[in-house]
Amino acid sequence: MSEDLNAAIYFANPYHSWERGTNENTNGLVRRFFPKGTDFDTISEEQISEAQQKINNRPRKRLGFLSPIEAINLHQSQLNNVAFTT
Repeated sequence: MSEDLNAAIYFANPYHSWERGTNENTNGLVRRFFPKGTDFDTISEEQISEAQQKINNRPRKRLGFLSPIEAINLHQSQLNNVAFTT
């Protein structure tokens, strides 16, 4: 898969949470909506969608204080501009 994507793949070591910073940060954001031990059988799709929307629209320092949605849209527009100008 690494060769097909022309991308390096890295694996974090078990119990080394500092190797998974973004993942651990996102887990913390999810826990704000759904505390540890939450029974997801009692959570509606609407509640999950609301949490997802709020998390994905939250600015991130790592993305230059853009939200993930804004960063993706910016990246796509830059790709479109390159495609038309070359």
